[in-house]
Amino acid sequence: MMDGTARKMIQPGLDQVGTWLSARGVKADHVTVFACFVGLAAAGLIALDYMILALMLIIISRICDGLDGSVARASRSTDFGGYLDITLDFVFYGAVPLAFVIHDPAANAIAGAALIFSFYVNGASFLAYAIVAEKRKLSTTARGSKSIYFTTGLAEASETYIVFGIFCLWPEWFAPVACLFAAICLYTALSRIMQARAEFPNKTSEA
Repeated sequence: MMDGTARKMIQPGLDQVGTWLSARGVKADHVTVFACFVGLAAAGLIALDYMILALMLIIISRICDGLDGSVARASRSTDFGGYLDITLDFVFYGAVPLAFVIHDPAANAIAGAALIFSFYVNGASFLAYAIVAEKRKLSTTARGSKSIYFTTGLAEASETYIVFGIFCLWPEWFAPVACLFAAICLYTALSRIMQARAEFPNKTSEA
């Protein structure tokens, strides 16, 4: 929901840095992989109870996650780059709640499992929509120039980062906040399913 506004605020700066990096031979895939490794390092710190340091790495990781697209546009976008970006995003999204479960399994296991489940359902609805949209040759720039069709929703990347920040600042509130955000993610998936029902009328298709 907030991604469009956030993108307008930070995209010009990211594009400037992306152009500078591209001119010095940095590839978009390098930035994507670096962002994922930093995010996984943040998850490791969460499991070890270094929450503030973990939050700092999450911020760096997500800035780099936005920067890889700017580098790609300044050099050469590839289908593999788009695929890698989406795949490693979901690695990061799963690693953070898992880290909180490892940090305090007694308090966080059920809520963490519910949140990861909701990410799975929401991600499946997002990617399945993108596949059908590509099949029907649909396009959108609602979230900027993307390698796949991006549908908007109540729970997007910006909201996820804010929730991860809340987890790090107030880890004792992980369980209730995770359950609430899981419900929001499931609502987003349901709304996307309803959108798909309206957007993709009945049409004979091979399974």
